[in-house]
Amino acid sequence: MNIHTRLAFAASLLLSGCASTPNDPTLTLQTKKAPADFAHCVLPKLQEDSLHATLSETQRSYRIVVSSKVAANDVLEAYKASDGGKVFLYERTLLASTFGPSQLERAAQECL
Repeated sequence: MNIHTRLAFAASLLLSGCASTPNDPTLTLQTKKAPADFAHCVLPKLQEDSLHATLSETQRSYRIVVSSKVAANDVLEAYKASDGGKVFLYERTLLASTFGPSQLERAAQECL
């Protein structure tokens, strides 16, 4: 195995340990706001940070997807709960939350 192949293999092993599992939220939050109000608070904050984010609505939730050119998209889902909403963040960027909260997490926290 040449040095380039070894480096690529080592890098892929290291990076695979940094990404979160697709089905497990990286963070779960509770809000007093309705899911629509919460999502409409978060979206402009992400757009102010020059992130490409899109909002969609389903029967049960609001979903914000933040596009990434180098990793899988980050997703925020807000569902109705008995006393407001339950929010799930799925951050799949490499090293998510290692060096502090991401822009998505900060926006979500500010809108609680």
